Amino acid sequence: MGTWYRIALDAMGGDHGLTVVIPAAKKALENHVDIALILVGDEQQIRAALQAQNMAETERLQVKHASQVVTMEDSPALALKNKKDSSMRIAINLVKDNQADAVVSAGNTGALMATARFVLKMLPGIDRPAICTVMPSLQGHTHVLDLGANVDSSAEHLYQFALMGSELSKAIDELASPRVGLLNIGQEAIKGNEQVKAANALLENSPLNYIGYVEGDDIYLGEVDVIVCDGFVGNIALKTSEGLAKMISSKLKGSFTRNFLSKMAGLISLPVLNNFRQEIDPRRYNGASLLGLQGIAVKSHGGADSLAFANAISIARTEIIKQVPQRINKQIAALLEGQTV
Repeated sequence: MGTWYRIALDAMGGDHGLTVVIPAAKKALENHVDIALILVGDEQQIRAALQAQNMAETERLQVKHASQVVTMEDSPALALKNKKDSSMRIAINLVKDNQADAVVSAGNTGALMATARFVLKMLPGIDRPAICTVMPSLQGHTHVLDLGANVDSSAEHLYQFALMGSELSKAIDELASPRVGLLNIGQEAIKGNEQVKAANALLENSPLNYIGYVEGDDIYLGEVDVIVCDGFVGNIALKTSEGLAKMISSKLKGSFTRNFLSKMAGLISLPVLNNFRQEIDPRRYNGASLLGLQGIAVKSHGGADSLAFANAISIARTEIIKQVPQRINKQIAALLEGQTV
């Protein structure tokens, strides 16, 4: 390929596979003239899907064959051991072999995490990868991690998540000193379990701009840039937010279609409603970063449509440009060096 940012797509992964990935690839190529995509999966099915979309292979759109597919029901161990020629594995291998700069998949989260960790390896000084995404707030958005990769995180793991989230925010949001908060059931020092209290102590003595404990509503208030939590808690917060956004949109639509007067009010309010719907649309925030790896991997929601998957591709592109893994590695190395001085 040329000098484009190269992104490998797991074309067979997720709930919808090619029916979403191909239109998303078309959108991404139109939106970003500096990227090239590699569609990984059954080449016969991919080429038929491309033809159906009036698309053809070019220098910026290539096909890589894979004979297997990781299903949403496969265990991470099974995917890792028995599906070495899956679209997910081959796409990750392309990053390892420097044939791609990033990988995007809507496939099985556990399998993606296990495979990416095995193939790409962890950055020195990082014990576990973390899933991080942005959630809308009054001031723009908030980075939240971990969102499900680790359901039994220790205080040290939470500390590492904070370092990675802060560095990601610096890169993506171009903030000199992102505000980092630790998710808790209250802001008082006596609240929280032992791991949260221990993580708080570590963060208070860190070089980060740590502002202390934050609560669930702080995700949306815009007064913190990075919120750190255990994956069990983070995943529940994420899914709750997605459900809330859908409920609000549905309720608003119902309210403005109830009778003639409400329909007239809805027509008058349509520009405002459309803007609001776009701001809270989960598809605009689709694409979670797998931080801590020696490479860029982005997880799309399994049920994502083409707009949402295209957004995940855009996130991968941004992380390539901003060199996120390299920045995290540099930050961790500086901390480790400081500890040994």
